[in-house]
Amino acid sequence: MGNRCARTSCCRKLWSCICCCGNNNNKAQTRSQHGSKGKVHPVSRIEKWEEKITEANNNGKILVVNFSAPWCVPCKKIEPVFRELASRYPSMIFVTVDVEELAEFSNEWNVEATPTVVFLKDGRQMDKLVGAETSELQKKTAAAADLFLKKP
Repeated sequence: MGNRCARTSCCRKLWSCICCCGNNNNKAQTRSQHGSKGKVHPVSRIEKWEEKITEANNNGKILVVNFSAPWCVPCKKIEPVFRELASRYPSMIFVTVDVEELAEFSNEWNVEATPTVVFLKDGRQMDKLVGAETSELQKKTAAAADLFLKKP
């Protein structure tokens, strides 16, 4: 798991980001980018979460959840890869959850560091990635897609 960085702006946060942290100056810009390209749906309310999890469950799809924070530099690093994967795998539903906007919800999913990507099938966690390892994110997404294709 990631360590909290030495920067005071970041250390006051409940979550740590993996490897390093950015400042809070780009918060509005980052928030506006979530879901703006590709097929990534921003989740900022529990009602939106319930809508997406129901959609995934009803259609037998895998839900890929990116728990991130606007001040987290590694989150910004994987964001374009996450959007590209959402475009590449339309059989899966990709969402982004801002850990600050849905703090209690993020805690329920045991998110202790950002970014954390969780893969869900039928509402249950099937895989998890903590950190901004883009190649690992691509591998885990491809593996989840293969599993989806092999379903009976």
